[in-house]
Amino acid sequence: MVNDGRIDRRSRRRIIAALLGAALGTPLSVRSQTSAEGEKDVLAAEILDKADRIRFPSDSFEVDVAVTSYSDGKQTDARLYKVLSRGSDNTIVQVLEPASDRGQAMLMRGRDLWIFLPTVSQPVRLSLSQRLTGQVANGDIARANFGGDYRPRLLRTEEVDGHEHYVLELTAVDRGVTYNRVLYWVRRSNFHPHKAEFFSLSGRLLKTARYEEFKTLGGRVRPTRLVLRDALREGEESVMDYSAMKLRDLPARMFSKDYLQRL
Repeated sequence: MVNDGRIDRRSRRRIIAALLGAALGTPLSVRSQTSAEGEKDVLAAEILDKADRIRFPSDSFEVDVAVTSYSDGKQTDARLYKVLSRGSDNTIVQVLEPASDRGQAMLMRGRDLWIFLPTVSQPVRLSLSQRLTGQVANGDIARANFGGDYRPRLLRTEEVDGHEHYVLELTAVDRGVTYNRVLYWVRRSNFHPHKAEFFSLSGRLLKTARYEEFKTLGGRVRPTRLVLRDALREGEESVMDYSAMKLRDLPARMFSKDYLQRL
């Protein structure tokens, strides 16, 4: 390498290559791959956001939700709720029917959820994953979107029912969300949500969902029906029907425990 105190050409080239490699940091092929993965992550986030905006408005709104549960085709339960939502992190769910449960209400702030009962002086803490009725979890009715709770990754595109769909994998940002992992099919042409599969922390498929009955609701075309089917017990399903959606100016002071206790 050294000849009369000088560095030969081959060694000089090696040193220059090493310095360039250190300056660039990551090999070109790895940097290209990282860039491509970053672009896919951005695309996945855009797809998820557009699908969320179709499911529910980004502004404050109210909507009636009728939940009907079935077992082997026979109706087992029917409930009606009014949902008041301000952004994605503030929700009030009021029980309208059955009459015996009227006066009950749930309050969600961030991922904190409480239920208020007329016969109990203090609100009771709940989890988003806890079952509300039938196949419907608390988070299914209290959370307005997926974007704040999950990290999306675009897995592939897939043809379903004659239409091309994006297939997203949604991974929970923490254990406080409703499901640990979700596979989510979104139609490529218009970003309409099509179906979803919900998984537990252990990886077990808990239930499936289909978004149906697309109609104008709250100023744009949305799915007005969500069908949830139990993946563990065949024949068990719940249908959520949305109606009477309208935009409303809902002040922040409404979404507090003091306000709901007075209400």
